[in-house]
Amino acid sequence: MPFEMKHIPRKRFGQHFLVDEGIIHAIVNAINPRADDLLVEIGPGLGALTRPLLERMPHLHVVELDRDIIARLKKQYSPERLGIHEGDALKFDFSSLGKTIRVCGNLPYNISSPLLFHLMDYADNIVDMTFMLQKEVVDRMVAAPSTPAYGRLSVMLQRRLHMEWLLDVPPQAFDPPPKVDSAVVRLIPKLPGTYPELDERRFAEIVAAAFSQRRKTLRNTLGKLIGEEAFRATGIDPGLRAENLGVAEFEKLTLYASQ
Repeated sequence: MPFEMKHIPRKRFGQHFLVDEGIIHAIVNAINPRADDLLVEIGPGLGALTRPLLERMPHLHVVELDRDIIARLKKQYSPERLGIHEGDALKFDFSSLGKTIRVCGNLPYNISSPLLFHLMDYADNIVDMTFMLQKEVVDRMVAAPSTPAYGRLSVMLQRRLHMEWLLDVPPQAFDPPPKVDSAVVRLIPKLPGTYPELDERRFAEIVAAAFSQRRKTLRNTLGKLIGEEAFRATGIDPGLRAENLGVAEFEKLTLYASQ
């Protein structure tokens, strides 16, 4: 259904609307929605994904902040078809929707990293997530140790998630075109028991400190936080930099430091 007026994208919301039908079709196929899925779309915008998703399922949840878009969605869809959750996705309680949630969306690039960390808090409730993100962010998410893109985001997400790069998306697939390339990625939470249980806050603290000054060694960035004994006990060379450690090494340091 065409809109009555053209929506002016708002820079403060990082709005770039997907318009390429081929890309839209590929993303919906990657999501592969089923009629009984508990699916929530973050930032539906003008409905590029919303419309084809609702062609395949009777009901969809969306989280949207822009009041103009919310008003348009309410005119287009009944509550029986579209459950609209008005507000900031960064503050939304995803567990309120249920225990087997699937999540998708073209994430606003200006909040993508904090939004991914927020969603990690609900990993036990989430089956999978399929997102369009800035390509640079996806590079960082899936990066291997000792590569330029590897960093805090890589370690934090790889500990809890399986990630699969699905497809690249050029700027011209959007209106207005962003100044960066995009990519679609699938994230699947790892099952409990498949990764070491540890103090998640302590782990996050150690990873953040290690990458706070990338050019410095672990001895300099972590020495005061965990002590020299932690390196001897875990067999990790304190002369290395954070980028040289895999997720398992950060887990070892956390487990020792939490004793």
